[in-house]
Amino acid sequence: MRCMIAVAVLMSAFAPSLGQAQSAAPAGPRPLGTFQSWTAATHNDGGRKLCYAFTRATRSEGVPGRNAQNIQLLVTHRPNGRDQVAIRSGYTFGRGAELRLTVGAAELPAYTSQDSAFLRDGRAAVAALRNGREAQARAPGPNGRGTAQDIFPLAGFSAAYEAISRECPPTAAPRR
Repeated sequence: MRCMIAVAVLMSAFAPSLGQAQSAAPAGPRPLGTFQSWTAATHNDGGRKLCYAFTRATRSEGVPGRNAQNIQLLVTHRPNGRDQVAIRSGYTFGRGAELRLTVGAAELPAYTSQDSAFLRDGRAAVAALRNGREAQARAPGPNGRGTAQDIFPLAGFSAAYEAISRECPPTAAPRR
């Protein structure tokens, strides 16, 4: 759970800043490239290298007043976990709310915390994202009222995923 909260912090703090001018501060993200609808970057968090790719929703319905810049689909590699897939919704989920991400015929469940949802099976999610054209997220709206629906483009996902995978390759398992 702590790892997923860190992903949420990354989503809120670093992803929006990639579109802005980069400062000389070493704490900021370092872009790896833009791949059609996706952006890839790396960031050091307490001496640990994180790599992530994200896109923003192209269409959002069901919850008025959300800022489209804050509705994001993100895949993160970190030293203690790869293929961590999260969605930032732009509103706070109700307690116990669940989100479903649909990519083609695949329906992928996610649990929620604050304004983010975390896919339960990151590997399955990445496989679906690599083979899909768009991803549709559906979840209860704020306070369980209505249904929020967000559409994310997948053009460029595979190239962005390869970029973060090259920058943050898997670490070898410790020998016994």
